[in-house]
Amino acid sequence: MNLVNLESVSHAYGPKPLLSDVSLGIEDGERIGVVGRNGGGKTTLLRVIEGGVSPDSGRVTHTRGLRVGFLSQQDPLDPGMTVRDLVLGDMAEHEWAGDQRVREILGNLIGDLDLDSKAGDLSGGERRRTALARLLIVEHDLIMLDEPTNHLDIEAIAWLAGHLSGRRSALVVVTHDRWFLDAVSTRTWEVVDGRVERYEGGYAAYVLAKAERARVAQAAEERRQNLMRKEIAWLRRGPPARTSKPKFRVDAAQALIANEPPPRETVELLKFASARLGKTVYDLEDVTLHAGGPGAGPKVLDRCTWQFGPGDRVGLIGVNGSGKSSVLRLLAGTVAPDSGRVVEGRTVRLAHLSQELAELDPTRRVLETVEEIRKYVQVGKKEWTASQLLERLGFKGEAQWKVVGDLSGGERRRLQLLRLLMDDPNVLLLDEPTNDLDIETLNELEDLLDGWPGTLILVSHDRYFLERVTDRSVALLGDGRLSLLPGGVDEYLERRAAGTAQTARVAAQPEARPEPSAPAAPQGLSAKEERELRKELNRLERQLDKLAGQEAKLHAEMAGAAGDYEKLGDLDARLRDLLAQKETVEAEWLETADRLGD
Repeated sequence: MNLVNLESVSHAYGPKPLLSDVSLGIEDGERIGVVGRNGGGKTTLLRVIEGGVSPDSGRVTHTRGLRVGFLSQQDPLDPGMTVRDLVLGDMAEHEWAGDQRVREILGNLIGDLDLDSKAGDLSGGERRRTALARLLIVEHDLIMLDEPTNHLDIEAIAWLAGHLSGRRSALVVVTHDRWFLDAVSTRTWEVVDGRVERYEGGYAAYVLAKAERARVAQAAEERRQNLMRKEIAWLRRGPPARTSKPKFRVDAAQALIANEPPPRETVELLKFASARLGKTVYDLEDVTLHAGGPGAGPKVLDRCTWQFGPGDRVGLIGVNGSGKSSVLRLLAGTVAPDSGRVVEGRTVRLAHLSQELAELDPTRRVLETVEEIRKYVQVGKKEWTASQLLERLGFKGEAQWKVVGDLSGGERRRLQLLRLLMDDPNVLLLDEPTNDLDIETLNELEDLLDGWPGTLILVSHDRYFLERVTDRSVALLGDGRLSLLPGGVDEYLERRAAGTAQTARVAAQPEARPEPSAPAAPQGLSAKEERELRKELNRLERQLDKLAGQEAKLHAEMAGAAGDYEKLGDLDARLRDLLAQKETVEAEWLETADRLGD
């Protein structure tokens, strides 16, 4: 049964038609992900379906008594109301406290908020979670979400995907988070040029199906062009000689990627990175760091020692408030550690994209703003002009001559990122670079970063982007250390679920300062067992130091063998084996430290 039907719907803002003669329906229990370029009409489509916007022509019909829940991008909450009133309304405490479903929603979305806080005092992320909680505790026949993952961390996004998948409601969601799309949707709608193209499956299936459609369309165009050439030849020469028609093999979509090379030529990029950077990028030596300055705010790092080397592509993971941005600012040199030191390589040429939009001259043209940095830049083996890179990141044709003051937030974000890349850095620190970027621009950005040689350290809640452009994941788990995660985001979520990482609330609290006391053996361990474990911990630390030295030596050998591809391949294999051994030892170290309670 269809819950909503659109019949020949058209709608435009000004001269631009966003929807043109669109007919579609939403069935009971259907789960639809909506994709398309920014400004292409995705939000307008949701508003038309919901009934908040009346189309210029056509008809929208809802089944009788349809209950629709709608989450907009703005989170319009009354600033004078409390979180309790907004989310729970007149519901008695025993009523919601006795409902497991409601408790789960509150615990996962607003468990760290005081229910008596005023909405006007909440941050953007807290307002988003409050609006989501208010929507989800009510039963709906159709849930419509416009960018629900904005301001949510990876853990909250994973919970939300699981929660929505377990509901019986129909779902329509607009999001640029491709992992989330794959997790919740069974159909994909693409809004493009006023049309709504429909595909079966989530984001991954949509990409394959779209590629197959493009291949079939190309084959059809080739057949048409071939027929036209034959007809023109016949008109010129009379009846043509007998010829056989070309054959076009129709393969499965998977065949399109069967023989594709990996997205990054790791050895090749490492050669460039090592040549440009040398063996030292950033070494953290016994660093202690508080988020609010020396001794102020939560402790992010506690006597931490870590090394970021040439060609490292690291994703930094943690709950909101765990200090990820503080670590980037530490590496960028904009904040100083409480104690310890940060050693920066002499050849480092840094570019740091923060979450704040840099001030740009609002009177300048887009192309002029980029060309004032540089007109050409080398990305991997290819040279790009400023105009070519602008086109790849969505500034096509006349858009390159727009005045900066007329750009949207997403366009300014793209422009800021492009200016950084044009400055030819060899170290990139990116803090939430995907904010306000649509999927097509994200794909182009990923492709650019695949060919970019250098050290990349990324903070992002976009799990797809994070896993796509980085090779290793490192987490801030609230214990003052940087923890390597061989299993990536999945391992992080498992450790959070198992309680081996601190909660957001604990991570955000100022550290307690207990009175000094004599060290005591961890609970459940005898003095002898503690001594044995500490000996084992020291042995593992010495082994890790030895492996780190071998790793640095291999990096130096690879830099020296830049032109010998056979030797580079052998060195890369040895490096992979070494890193695997290092991960095993680190896992043993973590297990031993957990037993000790360190």
